[in-house]
Amino acid sequence: MSRSNERDTAEERTERLFGRRKALIGMVHVGALPGTPRHDRSLDALLAQAGADAEALRTAGFDAILVENMHDVPYLRREVGPEIVACMSILVRGIRESVDLPVGVQILAGANRAALAVAQAAGAGFIRAEGFSYAAVADEGLLEEADAGPLLRYRRAIGADDVAILADVRKKHSAHAITADVPLEEQVATMEFMGADGVVVTGSATGAPTDQEQLAGAAGASGLPTIVGSGASPESIGALLDAADAVIVGSSVKDGGHWTRPVALDRARSFCEAARNRHP
Repeated sequence: MSRSNERDTAEERTERLFGRRKALIGMVHVGALPGTPRHDRSLDALLAQAGADAEALRTAGFDAILVENMHDVPYLRREVGPEIVACMSILVRGIRESVDLPVGVQILAGANRAALAVAQAAGAGFIRAEGFSYAAVADEGLLEEADAGPLLRYRRAIGADDVAILADVRKKHSAHAITADVPLEEQVATMEFMGADGVVVTGSATGAPTDQEQLAGAAGASGLPTIVGSGASPESIGALLDAADAVIVGSSVKDGGHWTRPVALDRARSFCEAARNRHP
């Protein structure tokens, strides 16, 4: 992926990243990786399930895939072991080679440099980054240092300038009292100033709806693509895409609507149809 020009509009940047304006990004939650408390399957089995989920999302009509280690709960803060980087590189590379869609990486919790390394090794086009700017208190502990400075220097050092960074504002599963006096719009503008390539706006937790007022405020605060990061449903997707440039979808397209389950093709198709009825 070539880097966006600063004069590009949010719509143009979104199309450059995901191949479509008003894009749908489907989540592949890979199974628990080696060394984590819930690990119980071989890497080959994890790759087979992740590939099946990615193929279902592609078949349903999603525009991009985001691969995440969500089953590694409870998460480490900022740093993960080399076994996680190695396994995620294999999994992401396998998905990228089997599904002809843009692929991204997120490594929890806030392990953004590890995600960049995986993206560079596996040929992924973007990462989702927590703690890019400002401090927060997450369930993993205090994210006291904004990651933008070290992360962008690391991206330059490993030659990964073509990997876009989509940064969460007011990370979910976190307390934000430390920055309560900084309006969300100012935080978004700061993220643009600090070099993010997109802004992710979420609800308070996985599957929790994203506040429409906050979404509208974020969209008007910068020239970056604004991306919904949680809580989208077939009923809400049209209105979300009215304000946002892209939506990340996880729980809603899983069997039974729960993030721990595999992607259900019928649910994924229904989701895409609802989105395209409003935004062809």
